[in-house]
Amino acid sequence: MAGNNCPIVTLTPSPTLDRTYFVKNLVEGGVNRADRVGEELAGKGINVSRGLHLAGIPAPGIVPIGDADKGVLERTGSEFLTPLWIEGTLRVSTTVVEYDGPTTKINEHPRPLKQRDWDAVVELTDKTVRENKAEWLVVAGAHPEIDETGEVINLHSLFLRMEALGVKVVLDTSGPALRYWAQQGNATIMKPNAHELAECVGKDLTTIGDVIDAARILNDWGVDCVMASLGVDGIIAVTKTHAIHAFTPPVKVINTVGAGDSTIAGFLSAVTAHPAEPGAFGVGFDVAEGIAAAVQWGAAKVQQPTSGLQSIENLVEASVDVDPDRERLLGEPANA
Repeated sequence: MAGNNCPIVTLTPSPTLDRTYFVKNLVEGGVNRADRVGEELAGKGINVSRGLHLAGIPAPGIVPIGDADKGVLERTGSEFLTPLWIEGTLRVSTTVVEYDGPTTKINEHPRPLKQRDWDAVVELTDKTVRENKAEWLVVAGAHPEIDETGEVINLHSLFLRMEALGVKVVLDTSGPALRYWAQQGNATIMKPNAHELAECVGKDLTTIGDVIDAARILNDWGVDCVMASLGVDGIIAVTKTHAIHAFTPPVKVINTVGAGDSTIAGFLSAVTAHPAEPGAFGVGFDVAEGIAAAVQWGAAKVQQPTSGLQSIENLVEASVDVDPDRERLLGEPANA
């Protein structure tokens, strides 16, 4: 991908081999037989790159991968990724999809990285961004620990490098890492879901107004745009000057895994295709176009069985409200 002027690069610090089992009439605590089993190389950044490729947007994906299974890229159709081979095995995540039922996901804990390996990941990411003259870097997924210290990976040097290059960073993570990096205010965009946002700010979210107010806390910390995914209520994108709500008609949900990653891919596909005037929406990119595509891509993903997006054909229509009703109750309230 080097030198191709790819506008977006992704980094998945802790990739996973995602096995999905499709079952009917699951019996909890009993013996069940899967109708079929799928296998994908997954992880949030990988899913973003995979989705963008469907739109004809090459998005090199940096991944540290255990060298015990060097055939995994070819076997899972993931040759578009840029691997950093490290000693060890690849973690495995298991998804159980019940036909006309819920999706259950069990994620193996991220494998620790040696400090030298994480340093090499940062260098490879910086090199790939420079070679491709990228404008966006997506850092997405779980944050592994450093083997020698037990501390989670530190993104400070990566943020500093991207700031020096004028590259905007989308950060998608959860738990303590979400709150820590939100408070640092380094990211251009953060994409929590409602429950993650509630936990991050320590406030229950029951209305659209609650979501906007919570997102504005992150704006005050320095995050330019908060893209809050709200399940059945779509997405609200909040900057210091705007709050925009996008949603689609209800769709049949088959597998929710990877929906958030698809929304990021959709968002970036739109904002890179529709350059905005400097200062637009208070951030310099077209937030309205972005979240309209985001909800369309997210709706497409939940109708598909795999962890990664398979198709962006026949997208459902998106509605965009630039003046959301603050009193509207959330279909899925979130507790802190």
